[in-house]
Amino acid sequence: MILLVDGWPKLTSTLGAGALLVLAWLLSPWFFPRSQADATAREQASEADVPLIYWRAGCVYCLRLRLALGRTGNQAVWVDVSRDDDASARVRSVNDGNETVPTVFVGGTAWVNPAPSAVRSTLAP
Repeated sequence: MILLVDGWPKLTSTLGAGALLVLAWLLSPWFFPRSQADATAREQASEADVPLIYWRAGCVYCLRLRLALGRTGNQAVWVDVSRDDDASARVRSVNDGNETVPTVFVGGTAWVNPAPSAVRSTLAP
């Protein structure tokens, strides 16, 4: 009986550590598609007629959008504003000087923290 009680703390700490590792991976840049330079991303999104999504690692709203889009989110072009000054400036230009992410450009229209369903509707099934 004592052995069972002693095993529970180890099991819960192992599960807790595993959950923290998964959360760390989800909030890291590795979960998102590879970020590109802003100029290249604009051109690619325009040519493919897909949304251009500006995001930042650690942003829970960006994570919510990424998870909700699932695999279809890979069709969009993703740019990390923390890695590109031009991307950061573009986001600030449509958000009253604030670097609010996710900011999604569809055509010439900017959506700030849009509903995932709105972004999903612009992507092919």
